Amino acid sequence: MTQTPYRPRLILGSGSPRRLELLAQIGVVPDAVLPPDIDEDVARGELPRDYVKRIAAQKVAAIVADPDDIVLCADTTVAVGRRILGKPADEAEARVFLSLLSGRRHKVITAVTVRRGDVMRARDVQTTVMMKRLSVAEIDGYIASGDWRGKAGGYAIQGPAGAFIPWLNGSFTAVVGLPLAETATLLTAAGYHLTGGTA
Repeated sequence: MTQTPYRPRLILGSGSPRRLELLAQIGVVPDAVLPPDIDEDVARGELPRDYVKRIAAQKVAAIVADPDDIVLCADTTVAVGRRILGKPADEAEARVFLSLLSGRRHKVITAVTVRRGDVMRARDVQTTVMMKRLSVAEIDGYIASGDWRGKAGGYAIQGPAGAFIPWLNGSFTAVVGLPLAETATLLTAAGYHLTGGTA
Protein backbone atom coordinates (compact mmCIF):
# COMPACT_ATOMS: atom_id res chain seq x y z
CA MET A 1 0.00 0.00 0.00
CA THR A 2 1.49 3.34 -0.99
CA GLN A 3 1.71 5.93 1.74
CA THR A 4 0.27 9.36 1.09
CA PRO A 5 3.06 11.92 1.37
CA TYR A 6 2.84 14.35 4.27
CA ARG A 7 1.19 17.57 3.22
CA PRO A 8 1.49 20.68 5.39
CA ARG A 9 -1.56 22.79 6.19
CA LEU A 10 -2.29 25.37 3.49
CA ILE A 11 -3.82 28.75 4.30
CA LEU A 12 -5.14 30.90 1.46
CA GLY A 13 -4.90 34.55 2.46
CA SER A 14 -7.59 35.78 0.10
CA GLY A 15 -11.34 36.29 0.06
CA SER A 16 -11.44 35.91 -3.72
CA PRO A 17 -13.70 33.07 -4.91
CA ARG A 18 -11.82 33.20 -8.22
CA ARG A 19 -8.54 32.23 -6.53
CA LEU A 20 -10.25 29.29 -4.81
CA GLU A 21 -11.63 28.13 -8.17
CA LEU A 22 -8.22 28.46 -9.84
CA LEU A 23 -6.51 26.45 -7.10
CA ALA A 24 -9.16 23.74 -7.49
CA GLN A 25 -8.13 23.43 -11.16
CA ILE A 26 -4.75 22.09 -10.03
CA GLY A 27 -6.23 19.93 -7.28
CA VAL A 28 -5.42 22.29 -4.42
CA VAL A 29 -8.00 22.84 -1.68
CA PRO A 30 -6.81 25.14 1.13
CA ASP A 31 -7.28 23.94 4.71
CA ALA A 32 -8.28 27.46 5.71
CA VAL A 33 -9.22 30.72 3.99
CA LEU A 34 -8.18 33.78 5.99
CA PRO A 35 -8.42 37.09 4.10
CA PRO A 36 -5.94 39.53 5.71
CA ASP A 37 -6.95 43.02 6.72
CA ILE A 38 -4.25 45.36 5.43
CA ASP A 39 -3.99 48.88 4.05
CA GLU A 40 -3.88 48.54 0.25
CA ASP A 41 -3.34 52.22 -0.53
CA VAL A 42 -0.75 52.98 -3.18
CA ALA A 43 2.38 54.72 -1.86
CA ARG A 44 3.29 58.03 -3.44
CA GLY A 45 5.20 57.47 -6.69
CA GLU A 46 4.93 53.67 -6.39
CA LEU A 47 5.13 51.74 -9.66
CA PRO A 48 2.48 49.07 -10.41
CA ARG A 49 4.84 46.07 -10.21
CA ASP A 50 6.40 47.28 -6.95
CA TYR A 51 2.93 47.89 -5.56
CA VAL A 52 1.55 44.37 -6.16
CA LYS A 53 4.74 42.73 -4.87
CA ARG A 54 4.56 44.82 -1.69
CA ILE A 55 0.87 44.14 -1.11
CA ALA A 56 1.22 40.36 -1.65
CA ALA A 57 4.13 40.29 0.81
CA GLN A 58 2.22 42.36 3.37
CA LYS A 59 -0.79 40.04 3.05
CA VAL A 60 1.39 37.00 3.76
CA ALA A 61 3.01 38.73 6.73
CA ALA A 62 -0.41 39.60 8.20
CA ILE A 63 -1.59 35.96 8.39
CA VAL A 64 -1.00 34.23 11.74
CA ALA A 65 0.14 30.67 11.05
CA ASP A 66 2.03 27.81 12.69
CA PRO A 67 5.71 27.46 11.65
CA ASP A 68 4.96 24.44 9.45
CA ASP A 69 1.91 25.96 7.74
CA ILE A 70 2.11 27.27 4.19
CA VAL A 71 0.49 30.64 3.58
CA LEU A 72 -0.42 31.68 0.02
CA CYS A 73 -1.36 35.25 -0.90
CA ALA A 74 -1.65 37.15 -4.16
CA ASP A 75 -2.48 40.60 -5.42
CA THR A 76 -3.56 41.73 -8.88
CA THR A 77 -3.59 45.20 -10.36
CA VAL A 78 -4.33 46.76 -13.72
CA ALA A 79 -1.91 49.39 -14.98
CA VAL A 80 -2.08 51.91 -17.80
CA GLY A 81 1.49 53.13 -18.04
CA ARG A 82 2.46 54.09 -14.50
CA ARG A 83 -1.16 54.59 -13.43
CA ILE A 84 -2.61 51.90 -11.16
CA LEU A 85 -6.29 51.07 -11.60
CA GLY A 86 -7.48 49.40 -8.42
CA LYS A 87 -10.99 48.29 -7.54
CA PRO A 88 -13.44 51.05 -8.52
CA ALA A 89 -15.21 52.71 -5.59
CA ASP A 90 -18.47 53.17 -7.48
CA GLU A 91 -20.15 53.07 -10.89
CA ALA A 92 -18.73 56.44 -11.88
CA GLU A 93 -15.14 55.30 -11.28
CA ALA A 94 -15.78 51.98 -13.05
CA ARG A 95 -17.01 53.96 -16.06
CA VAL A 96 -13.85 56.12 -16.00
CA PHE A 97 -11.66 53.00 -15.89
CA LEU A 98 -13.47 51.30 -18.79
CA SER A 99 -13.31 54.47 -20.88
CA LEU A 100 -9.58 54.69 -20.19
CA LEU A 101 -8.97 51.02 -21.13
CA SER A 102 -11.22 51.14 -24.21
CA GLY A 103 -9.30 50.57 -27.44
CA ARG A 104 -5.87 50.25 -25.86
CA ARG A 105 -3.40 47.84 -24.37
CA HIS A 106 -2.80 47.69 -20.65
CA LYS A 107 -0.88 45.51 -18.23
CA VAL A 108 -2.31 43.16 -15.62
CA ILE A 109 0.24 42.31 -12.95
CA THR A 110 -0.27 39.57 -10.36
CA ALA A 111 2.20 38.94 -7.55
CA VAL A 112 2.13 35.67 -5.60
CA THR A 113 3.89 35.15 -2.27
CA VAL A 114 4.18 31.87 -0.37
CA ARG A 115 5.48 31.67 3.19
CA ARG A 116 6.44 28.63 5.23
CA GLY A 117 8.04 29.43 8.56
CA ASP A 118 10.57 32.20 7.97
CA VAL A 119 11.04 31.39 4.28
CA MET A 120 9.18 33.52 1.76
CA ARG A 121 9.07 32.81 -1.97
CA ALA A 122 7.57 35.18 -4.50
CA ARG A 123 6.86 35.51 -8.20
CA ASP A 124 5.15 38.19 -10.23
CA VAL A 125 3.61 37.79 -13.66
CA GLN A 126 2.91 40.60 -16.10
CA THR A 127 0.41 40.11 -18.91
CA THR A 128 -0.36 42.56 -21.72
CA VAL A 129 -4.08 42.76 -22.45
CA MET A 130 -5.85 44.45 -25.35
CA MET A 131 -9.36 45.80 -24.82
CA LYS A 132 -11.42 46.55 -27.92
CA ARG A 133 -12.90 50.00 -28.43
CA LEU A 134 -16.08 50.03 -26.37
CA SER A 135 -19.31 51.78 -27.33
CA VAL A 136 -21.27 53.77 -24.77
CA ALA A 137 -23.94 51.03 -24.91
CA GLU A 138 -21.34 48.33 -24.13
CA ILE A 139 -19.99 50.29 -21.16
CA ASP A 140 -23.53 51.01 -19.92
CA GLY A 141 -24.48 47.35 -20.23
CA TYR A 142 -21.41 46.16 -18.36
CA ILE A 143 -21.86 48.71 -15.59
CA ALA A 144 -25.50 47.61 -15.22
CA SER A 145 -24.39 43.96 -14.86
CA GLY A 146 -22.51 44.80 -11.64
CA ASP A 147 -19.70 42.43 -12.69
CA TRP A 148 -17.15 45.26 -12.27
CA ARG A 149 -17.56 45.37 -8.49
CA GLY A 150 -14.47 44.35 -6.54
CA LYS A 151 -12.43 43.85 -9.73
CA ALA A 152 -9.08 45.55 -10.37
CA GLY A 153 -9.43 47.87 -13.35
CA GLY A 154 -13.21 47.57 -13.16
CA TYR A 155 -13.55 44.36 -15.20
CA ALA A 156 -13.12 40.59 -14.98
CA ILE A 157 -11.85 38.71 -18.03
CA GLN A 158 -13.63 35.50 -16.94
CA GLY A 159 -17.02 37.24 -16.89
CA PRO A 160 -19.04 39.14 -19.50
CA ALA A 161 -16.06 41.46 -20.12
CA GLY A 162 -14.30 38.51 -21.78
CA ALA A 163 -16.16 39.69 -24.90
CA PHE A 164 -14.13 42.93 -24.74
CA ILE A 165 -10.71 41.21 -24.82
CA PRO A 166 -9.66 40.06 -28.31
CA TRP A 167 -6.01 39.47 -27.43
CA LEU A 168 -3.57 38.98 -24.57
CA ASN A 169 0.09 38.10 -24.27
CA GLY A 170 1.01 36.27 -21.08
CA SER A 171 -0.94 34.28 -18.49
CA PHE A 172 -4.74 34.10 -18.64
CA THR A 173 -4.94 32.71 -15.10
CA ALA A 174 -2.79 35.59 -13.83
CA VAL A 175 -5.31 38.03 -15.30
CA VAL A 176 -8.10 36.16 -13.47
CA GLY A 177 -6.10 36.51 -10.25
CA LEU A 178 -3.62 33.65 -9.77
CA PRO A 179 -0.97 32.46 -12.27
CA LEU A 180 -1.30 28.69 -11.90
CA ALA A 181 2.06 27.56 -13.31
CA GLU A 182 4.01 29.93 -11.06
CA THR A 183 1.80 29.19 -8.05
CA ALA A 184 2.29 25.43 -8.46
CA THR A 185 6.07 25.96 -8.61
CA LEU A 186 6.03 28.05 -5.43
CA LEU A 187 3.85 25.55 -3.54
CA THR A 188 6.04 22.63 -4.60
CA ALA A 189 9.18 24.52 -3.50
CA ALA A 190 7.54 25.12 -0.12
CA GLY A 191 6.92 21.37 0.29
CA TYR A 192 3.28 21.16 -0.74
CA HIS A 193 2.74 17.99 -2.73
CA LEU A 194 0.49 18.57 -5.73
CA THR A 195 -1.50 15.56 -6.87
CA GLY A 196 -1.76 16.88 -10.40
CA GLY A 197 -5.53 17.09 -10.44
CA THR A 198 -8.72 16.58 -8.50
CA ALA A 199 -9.72 13.09 -7.39
